[in-house]
Amino acid sequence: MMGAMARYTHGHHESVLRSHRWRTAENSVAYLLSHLRPEHTLLDVGAGPGTITADLGQRVARVTALEATAEALALSRATLAERGVDADFVVGDVLALDFADASFDVVHAHQVLQHVADPVRALREMRRVCRPGGLVAVRDADYAAFSWAPGSPVLDGWLALYRRLARINGGEPDAGRHLLAWAHASGAVDVEPSASVWCFATPADRTWWGGLWADRLLESAFGQQARSDGLATAAELDAMATAFRDWAEHPDGWFLVPHGELIIRT
Repeated sequence: MMGAMARYTHGHHESVLRSHRWRTAENSVAYLLSHLRPEHTLLDVGAGPGTITADLGQRVARVTALEATAEALALSRATLAERGVDADFVVGDVLALDFADASFDVVHAHQVLQHVADPVRALREMRRVCRPGGLVAVRDADYAAFSWAPGSPVLDGWLALYRRLARINGGEPDAGRHLLAWAHASGAVDVEPSASVWCFATPADRTWWGGLWADRLLESAFGQQARSDGLATAAELDAMATAFRDWAEHPDGWFLVPHGELIIRT
């Protein structure tokens, strides 16, 4: 994830990387794939562990992975090396990209703008480094629109806690619904909005999703900050983790994660 804010809400605990490494071009960037061409150059902003970056890199002529720190970029580098994808790796800030104007055919960011202090400025920068006739593609979750069954007041409390903490850290957890407004504010004119979802409802998906969030609550930077900032007690976080595990075991368990997405033509 990109810097450009005081604190990255999720951190880089194994439970977070477990989630991010599940992401592929097919389950997270489907809206963009038909627009990619073998001759394209692509900048992936906030490459993270690089699973999406590698998928995109196999579809274009050259991919550049951008991350906020050398430590985060090392995760991208390891995945692309394992997948045999040749790439460029850059440490940088999405609010001040160190690339010349019109450097790339495609500029992509997945789950980045929700963590950036000034998403409008970020989009301006992404558009600046995209060549005329190129594409800027962004996708972000909308936490306020998350839904699940069976209902759980404890999970309601988890969602309220997450949204509060993300905003304390300078982000916008409901970014999906704001993408179109941010694009217009950045000066974009030719914008194609859409939406898609992740749905976790099979036994295997419930076990995976519920387990990783239970672990995040107890072990990741999110849970640690909630305790240190006095927003939740250890007992409250433990109850939320238990609620996720209980939900995962319920035969009727269902969890929907909606996303806003945009293609901006430059």
